[in-house]
Amino acid sequence: MLYLHDVWVNWFEGEENGYNVCYFHEWRKEDKIELLDQVPLLYITKPLYQYIENDMHDVPKALLDTVYRRAYARKGQMRKCLDYAAVITDGTEIIAIDTAGYSIPIKKSRLIPRQEQLVYDMVQNVKPKSYGFETLDYKKAYHMLSMAPDLVFGLTRRERQLKQLMMMGLDQLRTANRIEELRYWLTEWDPKQYPNIHYMNEEKAWRTLYSSVRQGWSLAHEEFCEKLIKGQPFLEKMWAFEEQKQQASKQQ
Repeated sequence: MLYLHDVWVNWFEGEENGYNVCYFHEWRKEDKIELLDQVPLLYITKPLYQYIENDMHDVPKALLDTVYRRAYARKGQMRKCLDYAAVITDGTEIIAIDTAGYSIPIKKSRLIPRQEQLVYDMVQNVKPKSYGFETLDYKKAYHMLSMAPDLVFGLTRRERQLKQLMMMGLDQLRTANRIEELRYWLTEWDPKQYPNIHYMNEEKAWRTLYSSVRQGWSLAHEEFCEKLIKGQPFLEKMWAFEEQKQQASKQQ
């Protein structure tokens, strides 16, 4: 069994997709960084790694049994045993996981660069294990609230969060499926289409709007998102949080 010691982690809880588990250069000053006094290191196959990093399904029991109560977190002078925690790698990517006592990877974190290099060095002469994971029936499903990686590629942490907010607003718009609202927001996004929008039905208006806004991120997307979520307290609170972080980073 390989072990890492004194590992700094920045847990992202309940994140299904690996692109939302931020790399070290996107960690924020106010993030709650924790120290793992000891944590097992597992070199696993690429399909198993992608399954764990990019989903919230059960981790293979054989893997959980291997790491059971072998990890310890430290806070001050206190040392706490973690039921199922590990650092996993496929030889290219690295992620730390903690199931919080369950069988799914509730918490995920990247490592700091120095510890990433240590991982690569430690697994050089080790063969990856599959822990009985079968890929025949597994295929990652992406949808509006769980965007495909190509839709967020190259975006910053803030931009990914705002795009997720926009998708949540669009999801509510789609659920309501009111033609007047769909036409209004399509006109808001692309006024040049106004002469044609009036003749669109719900399906056509929705497909045109979604296909237009789903790619990339720009100031136009940001302004559209802010307008779309207006009047929705939960989404407005999330928007205000990201704005607050943006202002704080400018002042640093």
